[in-house]
Amino acid sequence: MTEALEILAGALVLLGTFFCFTGGIGVLRFPDFYTRLHAAGMTDSMGAALILAGLAVHQWTDYGAGLNLGRLAIIWFFLNITSAASTHALVKAAYAGGVRVNGPTEDRRSVVPN
Repeated sequence: MTEALEILAGALVLLGTFFCFTGGIGVLRFPDFYTRLHAAGMTDSMGAALILAGLAVHQWTDYGAGLNLGRLAIIWFFLNITSAASTHALVKAAYAGGVRVNGPTEDRRSVVPN
């Protein structure tokens, strides 16, 4: 059973690393600030959650790992809260500062009813 848990932990860490890596590629490849921030915010949150899940599964195999699992849960909670809040604050500040979207956009203000 412990070998299966070790394989699961390794797979979760590798999958989380893949998500973080693709988020980094997205930051380099996307054309403007908003899409880059979307790539970084979404994939890094998922990647970190998967890495922390892999660490939690790895700690589950040890005796007396409750304290470490609690710490990992606290890290996951604060990471999710701060990632969403910081992404929202950056987008709001960029929009207020006049950072434009690169490429064609549609003006949908005429579609929204008053």
